[in-house]
Amino acid sequence: MWQGTVVSIHIGKEAGAPLEVVAETRAVPGRGLEGDRYFRGRGYYSDRPSVGGREVTLIEMETIEALEHGLLNAAGERLGIKVTAAETRRNIATAGVPLNHLVGQTFWVGPVQMRGTRLCEPCKHLEELAGRPHLMSGLIHRGGLRAQILNEGIIRIGDVVRPA
Repeated sequence: MWQGTVVSIHIGKEAGAPLEVVAETRAVPGRGLEGDRYFRGRGYYSDRPSVGGREVTLIEMETIEALEHGLLNAAGERLGIKVTAAETRRNIATAGVPLNHLVGQTFWVGPVQMRGTRLCEPCKHLEELAGRPHLMSGLIHRGGLRAQILNEGIIRIGDVVRPA
């Protein structure tokens, strides 16, 4: 059994705009996080159908730390990619949560139940917006999780993340 926490929450008002760190946000089923670009239908991919939707995305802080300190390139050198959780363009950064194992599973983020729908693989658009070469290759299969929101509620930094 695992249990993790919400480390930070990020909202982007428009496609391509930097994500802002917020202390809390309201999660709404079928819409996403209140104030976010995808909630408002203004995300870069809003006009494109998506398997699993774009209600909310999560990323592990452990992955962000590994980008700078742990991942190696083909020559065995550290990638050394320093990026903030908000620069990954994911909505919620977690610690102690095995996100890759939550595809098809339900779990709680504070008072909000979610269902993992698919991995959130990185794209060239993310790498370009972040301005970090090799970010995309460093996030392959570690880019986070897309999730569906199952009930409305307020998510706050410090909330517990746990299996349902």
